[in-house]
Amino acid sequence: MSWLVYRLTDSVFLLGIVDFAGQFPTLLFSPLAGVLSDRWNQRRILVLTQSLSMLQALTLAILVLTGTIAVWHIISLSLFLGCIYALDIPTRQSFIIHMVDDKKDLGNAIALNSAIFNAARFIGPSIAGILIALVGEGICFLINGVSYVAVIAALLSINISQVTPGKMNTNILQELKEGFDYAYGFKPIRFILLLLALMSFMGLPYAVLMPAFARDILHGGSHTLGFLLSATGAGALIGAIYLASRKSVLGFERIIPLGAGIFGIALIGFSLFHIFWFSLLLLFIIGFSVMACVASSNTVLQTIVDDNKRGRVMSFFAAAFMGVAPLGSLMAGTLAGLVGITNTIMAGGVCCVVGAIYFSRKLSQLRPIIRPIYVEKGIV
Repeated sequence: MSWLVYRLTDSVFLLGIVDFAGQFPTLLFSPLAGVLSDRWNQRRILVLTQSLSMLQALTLAILVLTGTIAVWHIISLSLFLGCIYALDIPTRQSFIIHMVDDKKDLGNAIALNSAIFNAARFIGPSIAGILIALVGEGICFLINGVSYVAVIAALLSINISQVTPGKMNTNILQELKEGFDYAYGFKPIRFILLLLALMSFMGLPYAVLMPAFARDILHGGSHTLGFLLSATGAGALIGAIYLASRKSVLGFERIIPLGAGIFGIALIGFSLFHIFWFSLLLLFIIGFSVMACVASSNTVLQTIVDDNKRGRVMSFFAAAFMGVAPLGSLMAGTLAGLVGITNTIMAGGVCCVVGAIYFSRKLSQLRPIIRPIYVEKGIV
């Protein structure tokens, strides 16, 4: 979608607008969606969200293949998909606990799920970048739409005895406040979410500027964008394999600031050096480090959170990681037009390094809180 927008408009500002429309609903609605996820049958929610996502993808495909696509179509459909994601993401993240019979395996299952979830966010666009150069945007959207058939079939085939949480007697707003008070008052959750929000606002918007970076800085085309995104996806894939191969969640709290710090340093290097092969190497490191930080954060959160508040906490995770990102994208698109693409990326990298250092200094306070939970759950 980002390449299509930039091809149609040549505007970095509109790149930010489209990304804003696609992710801002997550910030607005995911906390409420987390309450609903704790109340409703989660598998039915996922079947609904995946069906609506398929409708969105096929609509995009038809508009592009018939040559009737316009920027307002893209913005509207991005907004529609963002509203779907607001409900889908906290539900999907909470659903994993119902698929694990032996709770001793929960830590590994959460790590594997986190790795797959976050790797897919990088690998999918990487494949799309190559396909755009080969067959165009319309076929990409069509393939995406058809792929949801397999996703829905997989959801319907899962046989779980209990996927509906118990009924809650309080009203939705009270449950939302209860979830917020719990997340804010529990230091490990609060600091993890704050670091993710900082990365999403200052660091991750580099991805929105990739079409402009590929064309205007590296003087390439859609194939250049495809290679850049593929390097990020490869790094994310290796990071996913590394995390999924770990036998325990122990030590994940150290990976969180380390990944954030390496991400920031790599962003600074990416903004300074404009050699194609070196850019690929730095993007590989970026993909690996973001995967390590975000998936480790996801794993620690899901391991330490109370089961009856899981949907709400994961909705805050979605808001911090995905919901804050559109604000950053809007900022990055505007700032890039004022001070340049490379300076915008560099500023994001510096902020991520500062955030990683601050989080590292707080680890000595967080470990004594986390470890008793690991003991209680049989992890230690």
